[in-house]
Amino acid sequence: MSTIELNKRQEHILQIVKASGPITGEHIADQLNLTRATLRPDLAILTMAGYLEARPRVGYFYTGKTGAGMLSDKLKKLQVKDFQSIPVVVNENVSVYDAIVTMFLEDVGTLFVVDQGSILVGVLSRKDLLRASIGKQELASIPVNIIMTRMPNITMCSREDNIVDVAKYLIHKQIDAIPVIKETDKGFEVTGRITKTNMTKILVGLAENEII
Repeated sequence: MSTIELNKRQEHILQIVKASGPITGEHIADQLNLTRATLRPDLAILTMAGYLEARPRVGYFYTGKTGAGMLSDKLKKLQVKDFQSIPVVVNENVSVYDAIVTMFLEDVGTLFVVDQGSILVGVLSRKDLLRASIGKQELASIPVNIIMTRMPNITMCSREDNIVDVAKYLIHKQIDAIPVIKETDKGFEVTGRITKTNMTKILVGLAENEII
């Protein structure tokens, strides 16, 4: 859970646990002159948010984590497989014109190029297609394998990769999308994509407590 705004009672509970922890829920309730039942929702919130940890027959203790620290811990647990999108692929023999049409119709910024066996062989970006469009070339007669970025110069990721590491790839390589691949005997099969839009959705989800 991302950073939450604590009420005064929850802040008071944290102060008590910091000073006296580990401490049982009953003892916290006694110090606040409240019943254990009244206190239970606050303790549940503080525990789920990561401020407190509870141990059976021991009680509650303060984790020492700030809101930023808990957010960092949460980000380290997020994996590509939970946020990847459906990839848009084209065959290596299609024309640059057809690739431009596909990019427009699918409303994406990156196309992944595959061979006859559906194995990743290249990547096409908006810049690649724009560059090919400059001049008097006949786009319908130029195959995309002439202008694409080829293996092994393609940045890839797997389903199990950490989302922060993939975000670093996007920034470092200055690219809009990364293919999610599965390794096979023939090569790399494209199973998904991670884009800057995915990253923005993750950021908004964390800010609005939608990603727990």
